[in-house]
Amino acid sequence: MKTFKNKVVVITGAGSGMGRAYAMAFARLGAKLALNDYDREALEQSVALLPEPARSDCFHQAFDVADETAFAAFATAVKQSLGNAHVIINNAGIEGAVKPTWAISKSEIERVMAVNFYGVVNGTRLFLPQLFANGEGAVINVSSVFGLIGTPSNSDYCASKFAVRGYTEALMVELQDSPVDAYLVHPGGIATNIVKKREGQAFNRKFLTTAPEDIVEVVIRAVLGKRPRIVFGNQAFSIRLASGLLPLKLRNWILWRKMRDVLDGAHYPS
Repeated sequence: MKTFKNKVVVITGAGSGMGRAYAMAFARLGAKLALNDYDREALEQSVALLPEPARSDCFHQAFDVADETAFAAFATAVKQSLGNAHVIINNAGIEGAVKPTWAISKSEIERVMAVNFYGVVNGTRLFLPQLFANGEGAVINVSSVFGLIGTPSNSDYCASKFAVRGYTEALMVELQDSPVDAYLVHPGGIATNIVKKREGQAFNRKFLTTAPEDIVEVVIRAVLGKRPRIVFGNQAFSIRLASGLLPLKLRNWILWRKMRDVLDGAHYPS
């Protein structure tokens, strides 16, 4: 894909953070936008910020990406309103329980997996036929640097982001001879509002410092240059190196030392 002008770009989680930054960037590039977020008010705010004509032409719906039926209705409506999609950016995600593994309930794990993993699966499956119909396209799935390494008090979140990684890497191979490309994004510490729980605020202040607009620019350049993996953001480079080079025991010790001051009183089970 050499240009995004007049191409239909679908973005989930567009109500804030990276999703909003994606919307603004693709609007400036002349794309037609189809936006989603769970938070209707935040989504409307994102639409209101778009420049013309992107704002007037924007199709948007508020729904939970974990809801396959609602997502399918959205995909159909996008096709009817704007035509077949050229790009799907599966960006929507939520934080985990921010607890040690033994303190996380099964329902908490299921909710994180439903949004962070199955939301990506839904978007990929439902929009791939539209991309193929156009004879070109890009699936951009957002994992995390926590999809490269496991970190304390994040086992549920890491599981969801490792799942996105495995799913997308397999998809890359399957699309090798097709007109559609898959891209895997591993954001580092991006300054978004994903961290809402009190337990995660120390982590938020220490690590989430990179502007969303910066990673969006990198992702767009990667898609135009057909570079399938994007690892970018605060701590991203060092985490990528650690994931591939350091012995596991040493890596785990370094992670504990680096993160123990932002963990919220993790106690071993009795």
